[in-house]
Amino acid sequence: MTIELSKKAEDEIRSKIFKALSEPIRLEIIRFLIKKGTEVSCGEIGDNVNLTKSAASYHFKTLREAGLTFTRKESREKYVSINHELFDRYLEGFLDSL
Repeated sequence: MTIELSKKAEDEIRSKIFKALSEPIRLEIIRFLIKKGTEVSCGEIGDNVNLTKSAASYHFKTLREAGLTFTRKESREKYVSINHELFDRYLEGFLDSL
């Protein structure tokens, strides 16, 4: 089921997306997730893109709030994955360019 959004709502979504992607480290996180091709633990991402735990948490939150990623918690571990549907709708072909 597809919900039609007003132009204003669509523009707000786009604004959040572009703001989230304006930070190079977040692009690096997205690139790492694409390379892995599956959900990845926050710790593994932080280790591979050289982020402290607090910095990684901030960037994961920004990406999640923009709708670019999903976060799943299992026990004490959190896992991040790409929201392909959002990229396909608003940024078709973008992931291929990374």
